[in-house]
Amino acid sequence: MRPKNYKPTFKRKKKNPEKQPEPKKEVQSAGEASEELQKLAAITEELTRYMEKSRIAEYIQYLEHPSRMLWTNFLIGIARGLGSTIGLALVLGLFFYIIQKIIMLNLPGISDAIADFIIMIQENYHMLK
Repeated sequence: MRPKNYKPTFKRKKKNPEKQPEPKKEVQSAGEASEELQKLAAITEELTRYMEKSRIAEYIQYLEHPSRMLWTNFLIGIARGLGSTIGLALVLGLFFYIIQKIIMLNLPGISDAIADFIIMIQENYHMLK
């Protein structure tokens, strides 16, 4: 429900069925016709460049072949999963390398806490087997 003082931000055009469309202006000379054609050619070239830049033809072709779209999305999913796995392995490897170096430094509080944590993980791992 609209409030009483609601004002739309746009104005709708009222359709007038009695109003006839204005007839198109006829070109009066060959010079004007060639100018109009040159303007249209320039506009068409500009639109063509924009469409080529946006690669709209490839996008439409992509949408017309759902099997290609499914295959592409499948490969993207595999790449993401593989990338996540490799990334996690590298981060965890670096993490455990740093922890190992900290333990070897034999810092009083940190080394004991990390060693207790590693022992707890190993005990839980052996319980699962």
